[in-house]
Amino acid sequence: MQTIKLINVTGRDRPGLTAKMTSLLSEADMEVLDMGQAIIHDFLTLGVLVRFDASRQGVIDSVRAFFLSEGLSVEMADVSDLDYQSWVDRQGQDRTILTILGRRISAQQLSKLALTVSEAGLNIDHITRLSGRVSLNSEEGPGRACIEWSLRGAATESFRRQMMTVAAEMELDVAVQEDGLFRRHRRLIAFDMDSTLIQTEVIDELAACAGVGEEVADITRHAMSGDLDFTESLNARVALLKGLPESTLNEVAGKLPLAEGAEKLFRTLRQLGYKTAILSGGFDYFGARLQAQLGVDYVFANRLEIENGKLTGRVEPPVVDAEAKARILQELADREGISMAQTIAVGDGANDLEMLGVAGLGIAYHAKDLVRERSSHAISTMGLDSILFLLGIRDRELVGDVTRV
Repeated sequence: MQTIKLINVTGRDRPGLTAKMTSLLSEADMEVLDMGQAIIHDFLTLGVLVRFDASRQGVIDSVRAFFLSEGLSVEMADVSDLDYQSWVDRQGQDRTILTILGRRISAQQLSKLALTVSEAGLNIDHITRLSGRVSLNSEEGPGRACIEWSLRGAATESFRRQMMTVAAEMELDVAVQEDGLFRRHRRLIAFDMDSTLIQTEVIDELAACAGVGEEVADITRHAMSGDLDFTESLNARVALLKGLPESTLNEVAGKLPLAEGAEKLFRTLRQLGYKTAILSGGFDYFGARLQAQLGVDYVFANRLEIENGKLTGRVEPPVVDAEAKARILQELADREGISMAQTIAVGDGANDLEMLGVAGLGIAYHAKDLVRERSSHAISTMGLDSILFLLGIRDRELVGDVTRV
């Protein structure tokens, strides 16, 4: 008669434990139905589900004796055929990945998130730390912490919104994604430029040089918040730059402040074979500088009209607005032969909403309130390289990074 037994082992980890256990189990030609292991701070949690002839119970006893002799704790439980089949029948159920990001993550924060998960009828069945080991040395700068929860069950839009609300209240970021085929197989990522790839609005920098900083900044704020039509606001701001020397563009381009983590992100994306794009309502002059600096594949942005070495105060048509960004993203996906589910879009302003909406993964990055509220995913506490966590990539896998888990 065949029997099924679950073996759970906990205690201080050391090399050779699994090898010895499986060697003992092999003596009875046992079938391994399931197996899982986790190690936290050199502490082992190991589970094995085996099926064997009941007459070979002595081998199970030998396994128990071995682990006890090594100072580990062992628990064993019989699993009925009915319970096992019920477990098998549950495979293929919808699954959800919840990614939790923050400079530091506390038990209080996780408690509130876990309660929200439970109240939604979902169950956490696997937890993985994606970030590197947390240093206690505050001199190393802002921390990076990321934990990924694998949830059994499908997440509703209501659950997604609730999680984002709870996280925002605790100064965390969360991403709720279907655990599907494309989550780790995205292939194209498009970025807004101003206040996304760079920590400034270029047009505000140009306006300051032209002596019209306050007027342009006021229009910019209203445009990015969705209070003004983008094309109308762009033309109004550029008109105020009339007469600005072309040399000023070069001066501003030479000191663009990159967003935190931008270089690490692009370095890793190139290594992974991603195509990257800048889809910006800003200006192609500056997009070209970033393209050379970061190795961006495509740049689509607005072009300032220049005559006799000075800005005319006009933008050359057609204008890259919200609709154009979404359309270009689709065209790039078609050009690369991928589905929209394999695309990512990252932006911060109202004119990014359409692009974020059509992408397989749309991320509001340090975005205005309107954009964050209308987006499915938001990053407000971390740098651009934290996007890699949303793809399930660990710190130790980052190209050129010395962190090891």
